[in-house]
Amino acid sequence: MTAPLPPALLVDLDDTLIDDSSMVEACWEEACRLVKGSGLPLGPWDLPKAIRFSAETFWSDPERHRTGRLDLPAARRLVVADALESLGFPRPDLARAIADRYTGLRRESAVLLPGAREALAGLRERGVRMVLVTNGASDLQRSKIDRFGLAPFFEEILVEGEIGFGKPDERIYRRALEALGAAAGESWIAGDNLEWEVAVPRRLGFTTVWVDHRGRGLPEDPPAVPHRIVRGIGELLTG
Repeated sequence: MTAPLPPALLVDLDDTLIDDSSMVEACWEEACRLVKGSGLPLGPWDLPKAIRFSAETFWSDPERHRTGRLDLPAARRLVVADALESLGFPRPDLARAIADRYTGLRRESAVLLPGAREALAGLRERGVRMVLVTNGASDLQRSKIDRFGLAPFFEEILVEGEIGFGKPDERIYRRALEALGAAAGESWIAGDNLEWEVAVPRRLGFTTVWVDHRGRGLPEDPPAVPHRIVRGIGELLTG
């Protein structure tokens, strides 16, 4: 049976088409190995634990999140510097080295999610017109789009760092709809962020598809409930 599909679809990039975060902990652990040559009396898990706490604090502030994601290397240096200071070792040189090593490892670890390319091709074959909508800096997001050859599948690509605003600003969703010549009521949006791809779009009239590629399920008190939950966008083709 052929699954019903919308004429227009907004698609997220990170953790929707690309697995961009599964290796976060492993990358921090590897980057923190630089502590070994620093002479600091730290155990193997002391700094990763402090970084985890510092990162949670840093990224929990919406405005800091908005500005920080537009310059991730700088934001990560601040996070590591704060973590080292919390342990009693203010070492900006070491913080920069660890953060930059982590940034390199994260770039290397990003992979296309299984079936993502085939799903995009299948959606286009079925006549679904798509816009890629992604937050973050232009150079980082474009490098991933180019690396995995994703541009040909989309009518337009909207990158926060290029147009000056991103999710959850309502302007980005309206900009995407304009590019597709569609109304929210006939359009779907697929992504992994319950605020950016579910709560706000649902309020605007979209049908929302939450991509839970790790299969963790909804949190106990989500900001909104999606119309549909999938492990990957390929499920849109199979109903």
